[in-house]
Amino acid sequence: MSKIDTNTVCQIVQKNVSEPATVRAIIEEINLAVQPEGADEEKTPHEKKQFVVIASDPNGALANVPDFVAWVVQIPESESVSTTQDRVFRAAYDFNATRKGRLCPVKTVGEALEVVPSRFCKEAELWIKTKTPVIVLRTDNNIPKAEDVK
Repeated sequence: MSKIDTNTVCQIVQKNVSEPATVRAIIEEINLAVQPEGADEEKTPHEKKQFVVIASDPNGALANVPDFVAWVVQIPESESVSTTQDRVFRAAYDFNATRKGRLCPVKTVGEALEVVPSRFCKEAELWIKTKTPVIVLRTDNNIPKAEDVK
């Protein structure tokens, strides 16, 4: 089936139909049919997100530990960072309510971040960037002078 330019179709209709109201109705219907789907809907801008690092501190002893592990996640920029744990909990609860979650429920935050599928996290507006924990390195935030480093 060959494609014809809409302007050509409009000219043919105008030559063969004598009533202007009918021509206008036909041309409007052609324009609606040619218009791409979803053109009426405006594109929503991308939601800005902020990074959050969730550190594993089961005993509350981060001050005494030289290195520890953490996960990197993202939440909406407009939300408070303090809601991050609740988002992880919500995703874990939703996963545990499924058949697979009832067979093998997640019990810790680490398991939730590693095992829970992304569809449950997206419902909680949580985007996990590192499924496996990464080591956090401490620094004093100072760069030594060149002559001090050997």
